[in-house]
Amino acid sequence: MRHAIVTAGSKGLGKKVTEQLIKQGCSVTVNYRSDEHAVSKLKQEWEIYEDRIQYIKGDVTKKEDISHICESALNQFGRIDYLINNAGPYIFKRKKLADYEDHEWYEMIDGNLSSVYHFLKCTIPVMRKNGFGRIITYGFQDAEYTPGWVYRSAFSAAKVGLVSLTKTIALEEAEHGITANMVCPGNIVGEMKEAGIEEARIVGDRDTPIGRSGTGEDIARLIAFLCEKNSDMITGSIISATGGLDVINRHRK
Repeated sequence: MRHAIVTAGSKGLGKKVTEQLIKQGCSVTVNYRSDEHAVSKLKQEWEIYEDRIQYIKGDVTKKEDISHICESALNQFGRIDYLINNAGPYIFKRKKLADYEDHEWYEMIDGNLSSVYHFLKCTIPVMRKNGFGRIITYGFQDAEYTPGWVYRSAFSAAKVGLVSLTKTIALEEAEHGITANMVCPGNIVGEMKEAGIEEARIVGDRDTPIGRSGTGEDIARLIAFLCEKNSDMITGSIISATGGLDVINRHRK
């Protein structure tokens, strides 16, 4: 049985990814930062899968918490096959770089880039031993082309660095049967993060060219495909799922 670590896997996009992997027969270590209420609800919702899920509290901006998450996965399930780096702090207030506080900058860099480094250090040796691994990172539309993103300087700097890291790991670890790819969600907000595709079609969205919002199911399906054994030809790729929406330019004057 394949085992996955899904960071921030108790709600939002992470919940849909966890759900997809569980339904496909995987076991999952679900990391969460602090929302005990969300975890309590999940334990009831996914009670039939309780032997295949464990919930580990931890802050991905802290190296010691990351080590604990990885050790817990190995202790409980004996392997790590998929690393889904779903967690990543984000500053929703639109503010220019000059207006950032130092702690906001470091939270963006540590949570979106350094955290992946620490997870990779923990998980790659395990994947090498098994001769198989699937690493998924998250980015934003066109991150591979290093665009400027007004009001998102720290977040975009971290994600652009993560593009190069993802591609580098793909090259370094290919000989060990490990792939690394980045998924770039579109404008998926609010309830749509935990919604399904059919629900989004009913609601509709005039701002997105395909006529509906993106959903957590879209991202979960994409990640599940990349994790398949026969998806090994796809590595070092940066894959957007935006429905044709120009995400980073939609607020630019």
